[in-house]
Amino acid sequence: MTAEQTLEQIREELAAIEHERWSHWQKYLHGKGVSQPDGSILLPSELVSKWERLIATSYGELTEKEKQSDRDQVDRYIPIIAKALSITD
Repeated sequence: MTAEQTLEQIREELAAIEHERWSHWQKYLHGKGVSQPDGSILLPSELVSKWERLIATSYGELTEKEKQSDRDQVDRYIPIIAKALSITD
């Protein structure tokens, strides 16, 4: 396999994980809202406030619990990265 093909394979594997992560988040988000007759979803204001705070906060300023949540998400990518590094060593 060429380097270009290897990178494309890694890209596809990472994209699949990213889609899974996004899909999981959307299920969570939709589950927190209330469906409206027009098809929209009404989210509780306390969750919107929490998420707006997180959006405005740099990683370094997050609480340890919030950082761990981000680390847990990144952990999905580690096996693919580790495998790729072992291929190129």
